[in-house]
Amino acid sequence: MWGETRDKPEGELNVSFGYQCNVNRGRSLEISKGYEILPKIQKTSSFSCLSGAALSANATLANTNICNGLLGAEILPSLDSPNSFHKVSSSPALSRLDLLSSSLQSTMSNLSCSPSPPSDHESYLLKPKSAPSTSEGFLNAMEVQVAGGAAGEDRVQAVCSEENGWLFCAIYDGFNGRDAADFLAGTLYETVIVYFNLIGCESKHDLSRASNSLYLDESFQYTLGNSNTIPQEKLPSITHSDKDSCFDSINKHGSSTKIELASDSFQQGVLDSLLRALNQAENDFLYMVEQEMVNRPDLVSVGSCVLVVLLHGNDLYTLNLGDSRAVLATNSEGDDTEGNEKLKAVQLTDSHTVDNEVEKNQLLFDHPDDPMTIVAERVKGKLRVTRAFGVGYLKKKILNDALMGILRVRNLISPPYVSTQPSLNVHTISKSDRFVILGSDGLFDFLSNDEAVKLVHSFILSNPSGDPAKFLLEQLVERAANSAGFSMEELMNIPAGSRRKYHDDVTVIVIILGTNQRTTKASTCT
Repeated sequence: MWGETRDKPEGELNVSFGYQCNVNRGRSLEISKGYEILPKIQKTSSFSCLSGAALSANATLANTNICNGLLGAEILPSLDSPNSFHKVSSSPALSRLDLLSSSLQSTMSNLSCSPSPPSDHESYLLKPKSAPSTSEGFLNAMEVQVAGGAAGEDRVQAVCSEENGWLFCAIYDGFNGRDAADFLAGTLYETVIVYFNLIGCESKHDLSRASNSLYLDESFQYTLGNSNTIPQEKLPSITHSDKDSCFDSINKHGSSTKIELASDSFQQGVLDSLLRALNQAENDFLYMVEQEMVNRPDLVSVGSCVLVVLLHGNDLYTLNLGDSRAVLATNSEGDDTEGNEKLKAVQLTDSHTVDNEVEKNQLLFDHPDDPMTIVAERVKGKLRVTRAFGVGYLKKKILNDALMGILRVRNLISPPYVSTQPSLNVHTISKSDRFVILGSDGLFDFLSNDEAVKLVHSFILSNPSGDPAKFLLEQLVERAANSAGFSMEELMNIPAGSRRKYHDDVTVIVIILGTNQRTTKASTCT
């Protein structure tokens, strides 16, 4: 792990953070075209480093005065670290959620570990009466390394426990303000951890009974051989493809069926926990908005896209709402003309916009009595995204009524018009997988999936210790400048707000898979 502060150069770069693992020292690993190949079974990290970068285009006031000002004054400062990773106690007391809940006890109720769905006027910020110890949970760690920062309306967050072999990354692409993204940055990770801890002990017990000898960390190796997207309506059973040799050896001992069932159940539990945590955050946020909209009616239109990636062992889980993307670079079994391996881009997330015909048709199907569901290629003439966090005025009539004049949506016949049902996916990392690119939609305004993968791949080959995320942003700025008829320097000298005419806020994270230590920097530009 490392972190460093750099002097602010000309332009926009002013803070940086990054992470590099120190795992598998002294181990003999297979080398393939410049990448070290991940062993089939390991209990340590299956990523070597991450590189992150964010560039602001919007002039956004960081006025996070929601939740009685507590979120901006105490919770976010304890989590944010734009210059380096820092240690944070992963306390079973859930101090930050307790603090927020205590502050808002007039609006947020404390329920048991298995809350019922909230009513229209009830929110349930989770505060379990008896939370499991962090050391007993799925992501067991007493301390974690945390970094994060804001760029315009975007927020980026990374949390790592290298000794326990997991990484949590999130990009919250806010719109109409940054309050929703701030709320997510301040609460979602810890809410996810609470739900993971609730399934951890039970799943570990199930696995112990199934295998009679295997530990929880080992169970994560007996999972899917390919990515499997979970339909939005429910989480069906997960089928298995070819297992590795370790699983085959277990077959010989007659316990394969039990292990498979336990693995399926646990994996599904992880996905369900991500879903429940997001749903809770949504209900808490909208309830808070309803309480505070008299003084801040603008909150009803504030929203955020959500991209969460959890890497544990060889399992890569993704959750997304909106148009941010996670793109996997994997070997396409061939070399280019220069003898370097060819990589193909595999998008692990769905795009929830009206440009997606599946999303568009579903939206129209859900609102058969509203001929104005999509106006000017936007949901009710307001949003391109069909799924998002927050944006309450398109979900509840009472929140829409808080707006005045032309800001109010006319003929809100059958809300909600924007869904909070995420796309969920789990992919088992193979020896062919090289890296994952996470990006808000601003990145893909100028780069296709294939172009992004090709740029990162070529950069890594020629710059072993370079910063691929920063490089992607430089390529984006160059393309945006060329499109506008500016030089890069001229574009970057345009102040935030005015520069939004030429590009969006952009956040990028590149996670190098395997154990090849390449990247030494990650950046946040504001």
